[in-house]
Amino acid sequence: MRIHDLRAPMGARKKPKRVGRGKGSGHGGTATRGHKGQKARAGGNISPRFEGGQMPLVRRIPKRGFNNARFARKYQYVNIVTLDEKFGENATVTPEQMYEAGIIEDLQTPVKILAKGDITKPLTVKAHKFSANAKSKIESAGGKAEVI
Repeated sequence: MRIHDLRAPMGARKKPKRVGRGKGSGHGGTATRGHKGQKARAGGNISPRFEGGQMPLVRRIPKRGFNNARFARKYQYVNIVTLDEKFGENATVTPEQMYEAGIIEDLQTPVKILAKGDITKPLTVKAHKFSANAKSKIESAGGKAEVI
């Protein structure tokens, strides 16, 4: 047996239904499209959003507000409790060190420090942005919050 002798088993391949090929085929005349109407015509397809003349959903729902997702500045958020767990006393914490510790995912996206949890040791934290509470908690623990 050679590769050119291989064939699909009988019944594995079914010939497509040939419509519109005369009365004898059983699918002549209207070619299974029924009689008249938009769907019976060549090229007579209806867009999925068309609802038969009813006001489409896309036009019924009010359009309000503004979405600034395209220009919104995205941050990687880090809580001070995470910094407290991962770094020792008097450590200087930079985005590079956070990346090495597995706290943030990439160095291109800016980092914002949030105030969830408590900080027990003094740390010098360097980040792109701080929440007001996070800054006050870091400073009250004897550390520094420096904006890069």
